Amino acid sequence: MSAITRIALVGCGAIGASMLELLQADTALEIRAIVVPADAFASAQATARRLAPGAQLVSSVPAEGIDLVVEAAGHAAIEEHVLAALKRGLPCIVASVGALSAPGLAEKLEAAAAEGRTQVQLIAGAIGAIDALAAARIGGLDVVHYTGRKPPRAWKGTPAEQSHDLEALTRETVIFEGSAREAATLYPKNANVAATVSLAGLGLDRTLVRLIADPAVADNVHVVEAQGAFGSFELTMRNKPLAANPKTSALTVYSAVRALRNRVAALAI
Repeated sequence: MSAITRIALVGCGAIGASMLELLQADTALEIRAIVVPADAFASAQATARRLAPGAQLVSSVPAEGIDLVVEAAGHAAIEEHVLAALKRGLPCIVASVGALSAPGLAEKLEAAAAEGRTQVQLIAGAIGAIDALAAARIGGLDVVHYTGRKPPRAWKGTPAEQSHDLEALTRETVIFEGSAREAATLYPKNANVAATVSLAGLGLDRTLVRLIADPAVADNVHVVEAQGAFGSFELTMRNKPLAANPKTSALTVYSAVRALRNRVAALAI
């Protein structure tokens, strides 16, 4: 591996562009390639020129000159680019953890990483205490509940619009209750946290999820409650939404950047 970690960033939307902006001054990390569909080159070009002028726009991960792949583009990108990169031996960081609610995708990622003798890392994203939850699982977990509370506008473009007049809500309204697998499938752009919590804890089918549209909040509020042999904990986080995409917490971007910096840091935590 070169002294500088050469990165292929898959996706150049709100999350990808925000990552590029934060990584501009990192001398140990270099964005060599930005992977987007060919028909998206024109829209990504201005962002690439401004934030990563040394990167090439490509439609697939280059065969050479890349040390690490970072995904920030969703389910299709994982299937098309991450699986292939892992099989070639390239380590990958995945931001779209909610995509792993799709049957068999987590297993495909694990198998591809094993085949390539490398590793795929799922970032914690917008939620904290993932390390504590994963540790508690070793001792035995009994119950894990996740509640996601966001302003009504954050639920636009989701199934909630079909059953509720989001603009007219005057009080908190539960728009979904069920398993993490159902939540991540129905609300893929809003329920990454539910998938992350479930994968660290009891799994997609045993993690209970409640999603709430609340006109009284301006932030994205996440609450995780867990009980087991370790004892119990309750975590509440109030995250500012990403300016370019209110469905995503800004902390998701920071989590991805942290994961990248930890790859090259002499001391990582």
